[in-house]
Amino acid sequence: MNIQEYFTRISYNESHKDADLQALTVIFQHHIQAIPFENLSMHCGETIRLDLQSTYNKIVRKKRGGWCLESNHLLFWALQELGYDVCILGGNSYEPAERAYTTEINHILLKVVIKGNSYIVDAGFGGAYQAWQPLMLISGKDQPQMPGIFRFMEDNGTWYFEKVKRKHYIPEQSVPFTDTPELGNIRKIYTFTLEPRHINDFQELNTYLQVSPDTILQKKSICSLQTTEGLYALVGWTFTEMKYNYMEDMDLVQITTLTDEEVEKTLKDKFNIVLENKLVP
Repeated sequence: MNIQEYFTRISYNESHKDADLQALTVIFQHHIQAIPFENLSMHCGETIRLDLQSTYNKIVRKKRGGWCLESNHLLFWALQELGYDVCILGGNSYEPAERAYTTEINHILLKVVIKGNSYIVDAGFGGAYQAWQPLMLISGKDQPQMPGIFRFMEDNGTWYFEKVKRKHYIPEQSVPFTDTPELGNIRKIYTFTLEPRHINDFQELNTYLQVSPDTILQKKSICSLQTTEGLYALVGWTFTEMKYNYMEDMDLVQITTLTDEEVEKTLKDKFNIVLENKLVP
């Protein structure tokens, strides 16, 4: 494994002498704009192994993406290599349909400490809830970014991560709409504590997510990538292109339904992914 090879994979060619916030922000942005959040292996009959060498080979050498366990694990390795004070944390994601957080940890995120300040760095949430910059770990403070306003709320050692939603403008529909089953404009994302974790703490989860028929990851093939203006997302046969803040407090959303042949072409053209095995969307 070689940090230079990782930099080539994410198209990062700036100097990185200092393990500071500026370098972290740029590396992070390159990572999320080069490495898709995807679970395609599960829908190609491939097993996802949670060890660094396998993840590295898949994402860096085979130019694939990965889900949170893989993408954040790779980023953890890269930041350690660069001398950052970084640790792994575990999160419980919010299930809108259940209106509750999962009881078991099902997400991995990173905490980076720079000059005494803690930042949450998470390259593995994908879609419209992916932050574009490291977030200061501070309770109750709005942190506006291109995708929207993020914030943390802390209660008795448990941290809650949420995002203020924007309206969606879909050209085919004359009226803007928000696809919100819940009231209000706050989207809960996940909770976490600051207890440091080891990647091996997630081995069982990695296996469970691949065999449990109940998870969204089993039900749908997902691939999403952040762009300079918004994001691309391919869920099953549905391709969505989103442009953030197309109009004031409104995101432009364009949705296309693809054929099987177009799915393969879209993966190559938009996500730079060429699969070794047949995808069953």
